This record gives sequence, structure tokens and C-alpha cells, in this order.
Amino acid sequence: MTVAAHKETLSFQAEVSQVLNLVIRSLYSNKEIFLRELISNASDAAEKLRFEALTDDALYENDALLRIRVSYDADTRTVTVADNGIGMSRQEVNDTIGTIASSGTKKFLESLTGDASKDNVLIGQFGVGFYSAFIVADKITLTTRRAGLGTEHGVRWESEGKGDYSIETVEKASRGTEVTLHLREDEGEFLAGYRLRNIVSKFSDHIALPIEMLEELYGEDKEKKQPQWEQVNRGTALWQRNKAEVKEEEYNEFYKHIAHDFEDPLLHIHNRVEGNNEYSALLYVPARAPYDMWDRDPKHGVKLYVRRVFIMDEAEKLMPHYLRFIKGVVDSDDLPLNVSREILQHNKKIDSIRTANTKRVLGELEKLAANDAEKYAKFWKEFGKALKEGPVEDHANREKIAGLLRFASTQTDEQNVSLDAYIERMKEGQEKLYYITAETLAAAKHSPHLEVFKKKGIEVLLMTDRVDEWLMSHLHDYKEKKFQSVAKGELDLGKIGGEEEKEAQEKAAKEHKKLLDRVKDGLGDSVKEVRVSSRLTESPACLVVEDHDMSANLARVLKQIGQDAPLPKPILEINAEHPLVQRLEGEQDSERFNELAKILFDQALLAEGGQLDDPAGFVHRLNKLMLSMAG
Repeated sequence: MTVAAHKETLSFQAEVSQVLNLVIRSLYSNKEIFLRELISNASDAAEKLRFEALTDDALYENDALLRIRVSYDADTRTVTVADNGIGMSRQEVNDTIGTIASSGTKKFLESLTGDASKDNVLIGQFGVGFYSAFIVADKITLTTRRAGLGTEHGVRWESEGKGDYSIETVEKASRGTEVTLHLREDEGEFLAGYRLRNIVSKFSDHIALPIEMLEELYGEDKEKKQPQWEQVNRGTALWQRNKAEVKEEEYNEFYKHIAHDFEDPLLHIHNRVEGNNEYSALLYVPARAPYDMWDRDPKHGVKLYVRRVFIMDEAEKLMPHYLRFIKGVVDSDDLPLNVSREILQHNKKIDSIRTANTKRVLGELEKLAANDAEKYAKFWKEFGKALKEGPVEDHANREKIAGLLRFASTQTDEQNVSLDAYIERMKEGQEKLYYITAETLAAAKHSPHLEVFKKKGIEVLLMTDRVDEWLMSHLHDYKEKKFQSVAKGELDLGKIGGEEEKEAQEKAAKEHKKLLDRVKDGLGDSVKEVRVSSRLTESPACLVVEDHDMSANLARVLKQIGQDAPLPKPILEINAEHPLVQRLEGEQDSERFNELAKILFDQALLAEGGQLDDPAGFVHRLNKLMLSMAG
């Protein structure tokens, strides 16, 4: 049957051209990875066919032996990677090659630095493996046919990577995909069998299906024998091998294969579980957070296999959401081959695997934190915010996760203070773990709520990530010690404060009762209460809320993300020893008194990062005060 001509020339997305230029520039120093990426794509295509064929055996088209073949032709200066996997339809070619992850391309490009050494990491995370072929080729020809479609549904895609590509319908007898690279003039090194075999051995030995090349013939054999295809990789699923036999380099290359990353992982976890629920797991902590970790619909999770048969990508039920950065493979001996995402929702074996793997990952992170503080600091920088979701999501491991958390404090600006280290440094008689939440580190460090703590040398944790407010609304204690916000409730330092300070506080409240009542009357419904403060040593006033109320910072965070969050009515605490408060107490003119009280309130609101309801009114009152002082 003759195929009707249907060829068109199309332009890449503008972003694609930018990415192509970056790929060629940034990855050129490691150009042999093009073969790893093409083989990895071929492997994925074979796994997808194997999965779809579980319910439609006809997709095999009487050829169930899945394989990848690598060949070269010195005369035409081409290298070809071919597979007999699932293949692609014309629409799939357009969707996957004409565009690059269109929903995230702009965000990806914005994250690029212009520094090639740093950009290659980002490019690797972005997963542009196919385009790495342009490092060594000045033209790429891709011919493919999706399994199950007739021979007349083949598709040929071709491009020189300069802004456009052609796509046409062709006849293709067999299913699968062939990618032919037309090498640049200076890339002749890849027109040698031994060079290609070395690359396969280095990067793709772990691929769990045969990678074949034509055997090398020399001398008389070259003339007498017809070369045969021979397997050049080990072809054993890496996770099924005894971990004592697997080299670190093999673990790293397998990670790059499944994660489409160009950087070695931070650590790996390999184990085999036997008994009622038998499975193997090979899990990785990447060195860097993926650029889309905070997207609403990010792709993450581990690959699920059943008896070495690939079932699904991003099997999110195998790992809790707060560990969504974990990459890897779980291969079960007990799940049915037709397992679906719906079945995973309510499968006890999946729950058991998830529970065990979660504990395993947390255990390895504990070891890392205990044995390699520098490496753990790198982990925390990349994934700390995600881990902070853990105590909320995973109550069973709440204490274990809390022990892995790190914070800045009044002793250090870096997020390197563990809760255990904080407890070890607690003052004699200190019963609570003190913290403050704020939008920025500067706002937290300079908060008036910290003044008495600084005076007494009591360490306070400084929490400035958005997730901290959510975390602390669920993390109420750690190792039987309760958390206490320094901006909530009446301050009670317990044994640290001493009876004398409590008595002095009560005495001051009685002595200044008239002042407190006048300020409350002047501010009206703006405040719930006015009282003498025990936290302030330098500032004239601060705002606090009750222990059970939403913090002002949380209300601001919720408002920023579009949620209605009415601020709780605050309590104004005043420093009775401050000259401004004493000046206020001596003011006899009621109107002037009320103006000064409002200035005091507005200053306290600004000091904690709040927004004034009437900024112009504040400026007017402040100018009026300054003029009266000048007069």
C-alpha cells in the first residue's frame, strides 16, 4: 500500500530553540551522554509496550523479544539507536519532540544562570535527553511507528536543530523507533564500534533488556563471516542483584537513567524484603531538588515493577508526599500484573511497602545527619522545606522527622540547628522550646518579642519558611518538651524567670492600671487587651495573640495565597519602663493621648511585619507629633 504524501515543516516553540542552544553549549564537555539518553528513552519505550501488552497481546505483532540495537555507518557518518518498543504516532511525535514540557519550559528557562557548569545540572533535571543528540549531530532523523497501527502509519521526523523540523507519514514495517544521528565533521570518534561499546558498558550496562551491536570482525572473518548481533550489556535488573556485587558507579548510572539527571545522587538505599510481602527496592536521594518540586501537578514518585515487568511511572502511593523527591524502583513479587492506580489506593501490600520504605529513607537520613553534617546540610538546603511537611502528613513518624528538621536561631543565621542540639543548650530550668515565625530572617532576628530572651541568653528558633506556620500548628512537642511561640500568650519563663520577676510584673500591672485602661479606651476595638509586658527590654510596645489564636504571620501567609484569613484581635503589651510610655502616661490632654497611643500601636504592628489599615493617618499623626516636639 502506498502512503499518501503528508509532509509538513513546522517551527519549534521559541523556548525549544533556546534549550537546544543551551544543551549544546552546556553539555559539550560530556558529549558521550547522548548515547546514554537515547538508550534510556528506548528502554522506556520497551517497558511501556510490555505494560500495554498485558491487556493487548496483539501489540507484540508476533515479536515479543524486546531489544535495543546500536549501529554505525562510517560511510554515511551516522549512528543509529533502534528499539522495538511502543513507538509513537504522528501526534505523539509532535507533542513530545516538537515541544519541550511546555507547561514548565518558561519556568525552567527563568531558572537558568548563564553559567554552563551550573546550567548542565538544570538541563539534566529538565529531562531533555533526546536533544542531547545535537551535541554530536548536525541533523537527526527519527522514524517511528506505534505498536498496533498498520505499516502505513509510520512517521519520519527530521531536524537540524536550528528552529524548525519536518514531519511526514511514511511506511514502516516494524513497530518501534529508530533515531539516526548525522554526525558533525569533528565527531568521528563515535564511528568506531569499540568506542560505542565502551559508552554502553559505562552508562547502560544495567538496562534490563538486551542492548545489541553487530559483532566486530577482523582479518579473514571479516570477509568470510556475516556479522551477528550480540548483546553488549549485562542486561540484569540492577535492583535484583546482590548489593555487595554492585559498584558505586553502577548505582550512579542507574539513577541517571531512571531520573534523567546528569548529576550523581546524594545517596542510595538498596534492599530486598522477603516473607509475606516480597519485594526489592532501590531508592535514591538526588543531589538537587527538581525545578518542578513545588508545582501543583509535579511528576514524582518511584517506578513500580511487578516481577521485573514495568507497571507505572510516578507511583506516588509508594512514597509519602513529603518524600516526593525520592527517585527509584520498587519491584514486587506479590502484586498482580494488572495492578492499576485505583487498586494501589487500597492495597495492603502497597501500604506495607510504603511504610517500610519511608522508615528506611528516614533511617538513612538520620545516619547521614549523624555521620556527615556537611552532606546533610546540602540535603537540607535542597529538600528541607519538603521534609517540614512530614510531621503534619505522617503522624506515625512525627518524632523521627522532627529530629531531622533544622532551623536558624538567635545563635546562628544558618538553618543548621537541630531540636536535639537546641535541647542540649537549654538553660537550667528552661521547660519549653521557644520559637518565632516571621516573613524574613531579618524580621525574626529584630523582633521586639525576643528582647527578654536575648537579655537572659535563652536561644529562640527563628522560623521564616512559609511551611513553618503549618508545621508548628501540628508539631506541639518534641521529646516531651512543648513548643512555645514567643509572640503568643502571656510570657511565663517558669523557673528561669523566678518569683521576684513575677511579683514585679504583678506590681507593675497594678501601678499602671490607669494607663492601661486609658490606652485600651483610646484604641477601642483595635485591641483585645492592653497589659504590661514582661518580654520587652528596649522597645516601647509589641503585639501578641492568645495561645490558641492564629498568628499574625500565618494570617498574612494565607492572605498572600488568596485565602480569607481574618486577623485575630491582638493584645498590646507595653514596656512601662520605656521613656515613650512614661511620656504617654504623663500626658493629660485626652486627644493628644489617644494620638500617641495609636502611634504606639501602629509602630508595634509595623515591627512585627504587619500592614497598617490607614498608612496616611499614621504619617499624619507622626508628623503632628514631630511638629509639636519641634515647637
